[in-house]
Amino acid sequence: MALKLMYITNQEHVAMIAENSGVDWIFIDLEINGKDERQGHLDTVISRHSIDDVKKIKKVLKKSELLVRVNPIYDGSKDEIDKVIKDGANIVMLPFFKTKDEVEAFVNYVNGRAKVCLLCETSEAVGNIDSILTVQGIDYIHIGLNDLHLSYNMKFMFEPLVDGTVEMLCEKFDDKGIHYGFGGIAQLGQGTLPAENIIAEHYRLGSNMAILSRSFCNTKKSTDVGLIKEIFKFGINEIREYENQLMHKEEGFFERNQEFVKNKVMEIVYSITK
Repeated sequence: MALKLMYITNQEHVAMIAENSGVDWIFIDLEINGKDERQGHLDTVISRHSIDDVKKIKKVLKKSELLVRVNPIYDGSKDEIDKVIKDGANIVMLPFFKTKDEVEAFVNYVNGRAKVCLLCETSEAVGNIDSILTVQGIDYIHIGLNDLHLSYNMKFMFEPLVDGTVEMLCEKFDDKGIHYGFGGIAQLGQGTLPAENIIAEHYRLGSNMAILSRSFCNTKKSTDVGLIKEIFKFGINEIREYENQLMHKEEGFFERNQEFVKNKVMEIVYSITK
């Protein structure tokens, strides 16, 4: 099954290029509460999108769905969720939750008007996952490796992928019939951990969602529209071709890839800690 690919942008021309290249979900990121404290010291993107971007991006989309990440549950959650749904969000994502109560409140606020996507990215959410999964009305769960590895005081984003955490979660989501994904992917051949090895792990784990990372197409660096079009078209075609190849691989291939990923991650962690 082909991965649902997401791309984070609040620029209309980039959203249209991404859609035309085959990106399934355009991703608006409104999450700001608490984010600076958690990630301000890291080389991560804090998007600073605004709630007005929802309507603006929705207008230009013809076939891609619009996913909006709101803030973690707070006093203003209901109003924020009402507004993004009214402005056209097809899928609303809840980040940084820890308990069943937060997920229940979120599902109730969405109230069947859009699809519900959870972003599982805290050690507490992992610890409470069985009770969280008893909540009815969860459509998708994405495992956010960035905050999750910080939550466990790990050194490298992909450590939860090799210590069994991601695999355990995927099995639980699968048992509940919930679509799931994890992490982000760069262009093939790129990334500290090559994108093709990560994509093969998605296939082994039955994952069907991935975010195209900032390094896939960094529109802050590449501002030329022609270049952005090329990057998207070429990059997504390559991913889709590689996925076709994976469909014909035997089990041994995925076992060897898993071993490679494990060793590569440990090597990266070792180089960071020494």
